Amino acid sequence: MKRLLLTVCMCSLLGMAYGQAPLQSAEELYRQGKFSAALQEYENALKTYPNNPFLYYNIGNCYFKMGSRGLAAANYYRAFRLAPRDKDIRHNLSLTLEASGEKLVPSGVPVVLHEAFFVLSIAELEGLVYLLFWLVCACVAACLLRRRWNAIATTVGIVCIICAGWWYARVQQDSENRAVIAVPVAEIRSGPGTNFPASANISQGHLVTVVDGKDAWYEVVVSSQGIKGWVEKNAVEKI
Repeated sequence: MKRLLLTVCMCSLLGMAYGQAPLQSAEELYRQGKFSAALQEYENALKTYPNNPFLYYNIGNCYFKMGSRGLAAANYYRAFRLAPRDKDIRHNLSLTLEASGEKLVPSGVPVVLHEAFFVLSIAELEGLVYLLFWLVCACVAACLLRRRWNAIATTVGIVCIICAGWWYARVQQDSENRAVIAVPVAEIRSGPGTNFPASANISQGHLVTVVDGKDAWYEVVVSSQGIKGWVEKNAVEKI
């Protein structure tokens, strides 16, 4: 049994070491200014750890250093969804969006309120709601056994409803089909084809909402510019 446990431990340690090796290599390449090579290493690691926010963050850093502000913003946004409390992720996302004329915090919304709304990730909120739900069930069961309602059950129920509403709002906000302009300049056309006239040019890094698609084109809304039109799919990076 001891030998078996030792073998399992050794395999786990070797697996961890093997997993860390590409990241150390990527960090070294990044420090050397070899951003394209570092990017490749980080993207390879992402295949193994698809929900690691710091891989998206580092990928965003690589794209930013390479001058691809749009792809940097897309990856910072992916990292922000997974780790909204991380100050570095929030700072880099905000900085990249501002360089494109966008804002992470909508106009008129206090920064403190925005930070509070995103203090938990959607996965954390979901876990909290389920925990509160079972706590409410336990409180209700206790009240039924005692045949007397109490303030604790009421309080837990109210908190559960508030958190469920918060979770729902975050899911709705996150379900918007968001994307980023990924090319230096994208032409917004009145229809899905080059035969339609261009109504505007949008620079990279701008946030858009994809509302429809046809062939090689997306219909998008650029809220910050008050523009709606069609753009080629290869000019857009979905978040």
